Amino acid sequence: MSAYRFTVSPSISPNLLSGWSMFNTWMQRELNQAIHFEQYDSFEKQRQAIIDDQVDIIYANPFDAALLAREKGFLPVATVNNQHDEAVVAVPKASGITTIVDLKPGVRVRSTDAPHVKTMGMIILEAAELSLDNVDYENRDTYVLVAKDLLRGDADVGIFLADTYAEFSPIITESLNPLVSGDIQLVRHALMISPKLAALQTPMRQMLTAEKRSPVAESAMETLKFDRWRVFNQEAVEFMIDLISTLTD
Repeated sequence: MSAYRFTVSPSISPNLLSGWSMFNTWMQRELNQAIHFEQYDSFEKQRQAIIDDQVDIIYANPFDAALLAREKGFLPVATVNNQHDEAVVAVPKASGITTIVDLKPGVRVRSTDAPHVKTMGMIILEAAELSLDNVDYENRDTYVLVAKDLLRGDADVGIFLADTYAEFSPIITESLNPLVSGDIQLVRHALMISPKLAALQTPMRQMLTAEKRSPVAESAMETLKFDRWRVFNQEAVEFMIDLISTLTD
């Protein structure tokens, strides 16, 4: 039998991929299953892999939960207790802008194709009466490219994943002014499995929520900066999907 395929959201920082590799090793040992860890460099490529049934286990961003749960029948396993997604809205320090309300219609806004981060950022910009209807919005492949646009004067506002922004070098952060950060704590990543792995849902939950962990598990959790996993059930997934639908209407 070929190995099951495991992936994580493309918005995950590259600095955390070693932790996810250790997490994959932990899963293989505890579940006694062959599992291959593969990372996609864009949401477009990952979604195509999902559509083509090339993904079996995924640590998914909240906006992909609808496709996974409702269209592909994926089952929720668990979510991390101390992790929720946060967006940072920043401008070039040289712009002199210090508050969200200083931003005006027509500003050039840049982010990546991470839908949950973009949505949280646009919700923040609503305080300045800005929306996708009255700004110049474009995606970039990475948050580093978003920052470069700001530093070169090719954009006015950047929307970043907070964890990624925090890892920028001082050369970048000293030239930017983060105006606001915001999160929606009910919207979070979740570990989900293909319906063909339904028999592994309970063993995976037991593995993740066990009080005692192996050294590999402890190393993975420490590298990923996770405190503990908790069960994420179907009702919670449906609630999150409905909440996201309300936020994006």
